[in-house]
Amino acid sequence: MSASLDTVFAALADPTRRAILTMLLEDDMAVTDVAEPFEMSLAAISKHLSILTRAGLIAQEKRGRVKWCKLQPDAMREASVWMQGFGQFEPIHLDAFERFLERELGEGDLG
Repeated sequence: MSASLDTVFAALADPTRRAILTMLLEDDMAVTDVAEPFEMSLAAISKHLSILTRAGLIAQEKRGRVKWCKLQPDAMREASVWMQGFGQFEPIHLDAFERFLERELGEGDLG
């Protein structure tokens, strides 16, 4: 894997950063609006945004006095291409897997 791919996956490893990216799918957002749903300081959100920016997943720009965040979806292209290499494997069918576990472990053991 290339260093940029490592950086993208490291950025995507955090659930807060994934949530931020999901929010930015809708539209550009001011940093303060990005921070609003999270129970953490603006400084902590800014660190998450810096990591996403370094990974190329978002861009930040100042518009007047407000700093805005914009999704950069092309940055995930290399990661997507890498993951598609695993597409030749059969998907896991969770319902069938659960039925198998019920048979093996006995009914009612899976809660």
